[in-house]
Amino acid sequence: MTARRQPSGPGSAFGPGRLAMGGVWAVAAGLAPRLVPPERVPGATALVFSGIAVASVLGVPAGTWIGRLGGWRAAFTVTAVLGGLVALVLRRALPPLPAERAVRLGGAPRLLREPGPRTALLVVALLVTGHFAAYTYVRPVLEQTRGVGAGAIGALLLVYGVAGVAGNFAAGRAAARSPRVTLLVLSGLLALTVPLLPPLGAALLVVWGLAYGGVSVSAQSWVMAAAPDDRETGSALFASVFNAAIALGALLGGRAADGFGVAAALWLGGALAGTAVPAGLVGARTGAGGTGAAAGRRGDGLEPGSG
Repeated sequence: MTARRQPSGPGSAFGPGRLAMGGVWAVAAGLAPRLVPPERVPGATALVFSGIAVASVLGVPAGTWIGRLGGWRAAFTVTAVLGGLVALVLRRALPPLPAERAVRLGGAPRLLREPGPRTALLVVALLVTGHFAAYTYVRPVLEQTRGVGAGAIGALLLVYGVAGVAGNFAAGRAAARSPRVTLLVLSGLLALTVPLLPPLGAALLVVWGLAYGGVSVSAQSWVMAAAPDDRETGSALFASVFNAAIALGALLGGRAADGFGVAAALWLGGALAGTAVPAGLVGARTGAGGTGAAAGRRGDGLEPGSG
């Protein structure tokens, strides 16, 4: 899709590119349970999401470097070629993975009526919205932070990305014991860290990176534990909520920054991340005694070892 849209300009690839990436999220998030034994799913999920984390660290600098050498068309062309190569590698390296069951539009509302998946997705929505409300404006916040020169910002963001990769694997191990507890701990850590970045200094950016780096793998592990019999629908809902939260977070952060200054975006982000903690705790208590399909799914992924 990138290759076909590339000649028309950088903005023209945005629509189909986002469509393709939404599909990647929905499919990739549910691959690990189908490729490895159950006891290895958390580690395999962390490995899958490490690709996203590493790409987030390397993608923008690499695209910028290629663009400087050959223009933006060269960057898009390289992306298209890499996409084609990845498709060939996946074709040869992965076994056939037909759908376990038909995924219908009615499956999403049904899954949302179950307390376990609903609670997990609510926590994801609050946490990711809060993160992107703040992170969208992290550069202007760093520019106003004492002791941070303009030349140091790029290095700080690189350190943030590397910390995110480490956080992804650390959270993957913790999620093997309890994805719910892991995600709620990360929510609390972000709630405390993000608003304090301006007064306490850029060193907190490393803690922010470690905490947010573990969000994707922990959240996906929780969703999979809450809906083990409907992984495709759970993965699709997870990807939809995650991407909608990115857009909503940027919007809300922008409104806060316009009205009260860029530091307000960080306070808003911290508040939303903090709200995720009681939402997860209350939802877990009310969902533990679910009936029907939810009751037959090992609770809602709350007990240690539910992965």
